[in-house]
Amino acid sequence: MSLSLDSSLEDALGAASAKTLGRAFAMRSVGDLLAHYPRRYADPGELTPIRDLPLGETVTIVAEVLSSSFRRMRNRPGAMVDVVIGDGIGRMSLTFFAKNVGAAEWRSKDLAVGRRGVFSGKVGEFNGVTQFAHPEYELFDDEDSARRSADARAAVPIPIYPATSTIQTWQIARLIGRVLDDLAEVPDPLTKDIRESEELLTAGEALERIHRPRTRNDIDPAVRTLRMHEALTLQTALLQQRDAVRALSATARPAGPGGLLERFDAAMPYTLTPDQETVGAQIAADLIGSWPMNRLVQGEVGSGKTLVALRAMLQVAESGGQAALIAPTEVLAGQHLRSIAKMLGPELAPLLMPTLLTGQLPAAERRKAALRVASGQALIVVGTHALLGEKTTFADLGLVVVDEQHRFGVEQREALRAKGSSPHALVLTATPIPRTVAMTVFGDLDTSVIRTMPAGRAGIESFVAPLAEHPGWFNRVWERAAEEIAQGRQVFAVCAAIDTAKKTAEAGEQPPLAPDGASGPRWGVVQLDEALATHPTLGGIRRAVLHGRMPSEEKDAVMQAFARGDIDLLLATTVIEVGVDVPNASTMIVLDADRFGVSQLHQLRGRVGRGGVPGLCLLVTEAESGSLARERVDAVAATLDGFALAEVDLELRGEGDVLGAAQAGVRSSLKLLRVVKDAGLITRARELAETILVADPALEAHPGLRKAIARRVSDEDRAALAKN
Repeated sequence: MSLSLDSSLEDALGAASAKTLGRAFAMRSVGDLLAHYPRRYADPGELTPIRDLPLGETVTIVAEVLSSSFRRMRNRPGAMVDVVIGDGIGRMSLTFFAKNVGAAEWRSKDLAVGRRGVFSGKVGEFNGVTQFAHPEYELFDDEDSARRSADARAAVPIPIYPATSTIQTWQIARLIGRVLDDLAEVPDPLTKDIRESEELLTAGEALERIHRPRTRNDIDPAVRTLRMHEALTLQTALLQQRDAVRALSATARPAGPGGLLERFDAAMPYTLTPDQETVGAQIAADLIGSWPMNRLVQGEVGSGKTLVALRAMLQVAESGGQAALIAPTEVLAGQHLRSIAKMLGPELAPLLMPTLLTGQLPAAERRKAALRVASGQALIVVGTHALLGEKTTFADLGLVVVDEQHRFGVEQREALRAKGSSPHALVLTATPIPRTVAMTVFGDLDTSVIRTMPAGRAGIESFVAPLAEHPGWFNRVWERAAEEIAQGRQVFAVCAAIDTAKKTAEAGEQPPLAPDGASGPRWGVVQLDEALATHPTLGGIRRAVLHGRMPSEEKDAVMQAFARGDIDLLLATTVIEVGVDVPNASTMIVLDADRFGVSQLHQLRGRVGRGGVPGLCLLVTEAESGSLARERVDAVAATLDGFALAEVDLELRGEGDVLGAAQAGVRSSLKLLRVVKDAGLITRARELAETILVADPALEAHPGLRKAIARRVSDEDRAALAKN
């Protein structure tokens, strides 16, 4: 039977094996199985150090049988098989229980002295001897032994696959071997010219060598070829997505002399930074282009992204178009509305009627807001997910602004865009993104970066309070907070949980990071509030609590009171991570700082030092010096450069975390590609994809690449590619 990559596993391997692979790895096709690459290779001749095996972990080793025997059980039916294996350095025992003597005798003969194989099990210990109880194993074939010399046999690497308790690595290898034996010619994503110029293998050769290498030298060329396949497939799909947007027609939204934008700029009390001018010019040009703008604006915390977005909204409003800004939280949406109204001033605000539309508004207010939006009175609309509701309609939606894109899925963004006729889209993020991640995740968007900060910022100093080395510094942190408050300034204190007694975290948030096997964060907002109530200095100051499980109106009231200066110390969760702007807030205290990611800590720090008041960030941690958790905290304290931190974050966390759980499509497509290590390869793939699509937009001359995209990047995956 001749198989293709699209053949079903049931047809290729039968219903039982297909069901097992489907349950274990969600595999459906031959292509899915062949994309399950080895995680490493064992050498039949290698000496695995049995003496260093970690107790309690499941491991796979290569070893030789040194002794094998069986004995009847004394007090119950059946027999026990005792085997000793060695690797030339250490020894360990294997124990098997059999229901009858015949089965035990067969097992003992199967594991004859001198046989070598792969053994997998959970490492245990009995009477001081390392052991596997009922391990899985596969012995090297005697046929192999007869066919090849010992030296040749030792040179053939054994692929070790990601496995589960229901299917072992050698079972996967055997199934892959069956499929490879029946596989027809594999369509190649690369043309012969590209393959030769990049010195790569054919697709069929690459699959054969990665799964059945004859020597170690077969592996690297196969991996490099398949990495290029992944990179080229992904970059071509992203560029196709970009080109699909560019194929749409857009309503041009020019700014005219004496119009809203010109009036706003004339009344602005400060000048734009060079980067704001550059990005503003790019957006202005996009808004009069023949296709819809699809632009990502990255900017440091406090770099003025909202001002850039507002100028785009004004340009759209000049032609009667509406702009909708969607924010991830009620607190942030309310903050945006107040900030926009303040920037517009008393002359322009009534003309644009900035309107808030959220799910927590009282019914009467929400109806009024929805009517202003539907009639076109409100030219600027700020909201949360409520903007996506079926009942929310726009008169002429010309611009969609998505704040903090990593909080939204592409489905939500596209649902909002669908409420207009090919509206322009502007995506904002204050989370700096490493260049290769931006190219891999946001490859369909045009990208702008705001690095320069507005003048007049007093700057921020950051310090780590390492309680593991200096427990007494905890008291000093709160003394420092009291000193700031005594000078008329305000302080944030952020916890990784709401209530550690009830183990409550923010709704929809991932559990806090758990460093070094710790069970949970020490401080919740509830516990901190209780502790500070008896503090000799801070017990009597104006203190408030803010977290995501509070009613919306209560959250908004607390945030507005803090913004007015009616609260000295705000105890909060990461609900204040983005967008909250209180110029008088001077100090950010982060408890259990090791529980937060690098970008989160950088975001939190950005809540202070936003006006003329110098900022102070105190990162309180019990993480030990030298631990990965402590490295994250130390890295944040060492620099204010968010883009440098993004690179550090990528190195510390690795690919999967940075691409994010929402990147299901990317993660399923990226099996071998690594965005840090393979930066050069990704860049080269991007160049090749652009060249290919310019000459062949429909990929008619590249059927292998077209099929690879269809197979690896489904419509669902394409949607996931746009998430961050």
